[in-house]
Amino acid sequence: MPTLSINDSIQSVYLSLDKMIEIAKGLSDDILRFNPTEEEWSVMQILTHIVEAVPYWLDEIEQLLKTPGKEWGRGLQHEGRLAAVSKSKVDSTSLSDVLKQLEELKPQVEEVLNKLDEEKLAMEAPSRNPRFGTKPISFIVDHLLVEHAHKHLGQIERNLSKVSR
Repeated sequence: MPTLSINDSIQSVYLSLDKMIEIAKGLSDDILRFNPTEEEWSVMQILTHIVEAVPYWLDEIEQLLKTPGKEWGRGLQHEGRLAAVSKSKVDSTSLSDVLKQLEELKPQVEEVLNKLDEEKLAMEAPSRNPRFGTKPISFIVDHLLVEHAHKHLGQIERNLSKVSR
């Protein structure tokens, strides 16, 4: 069962998105595109990842509602995930575009999550990612939307703590 109500889950994702938007609005292009290390994403990469990942997971929920028990998920090497954070994608994305896209995620989150009730949240299906096994839809909501957005907000804040301004 989910740890948060659907409304609380929606509000949590909104809060993470709003904080990301607020932080990013005040950043110079150099700071926005700064990679703290070769292994760490820049703030812009994190934002383009969120713009790709949230709709991906919402669509996975939609697919499970249409076809209960259908295999869901992806691994870290998923083509769409990697393309969203690629240098060419990040270099060709403006801050104003990514901020607009982040705002546009909010009604999508609300629309899909409001379709869920306790029965639907409990529906289980196998993940393509062997690490997850078989999980209920509530797992996607709790971990791949709510927690995922919150963790990336923390990643943005950690990145900024490594920048000398």
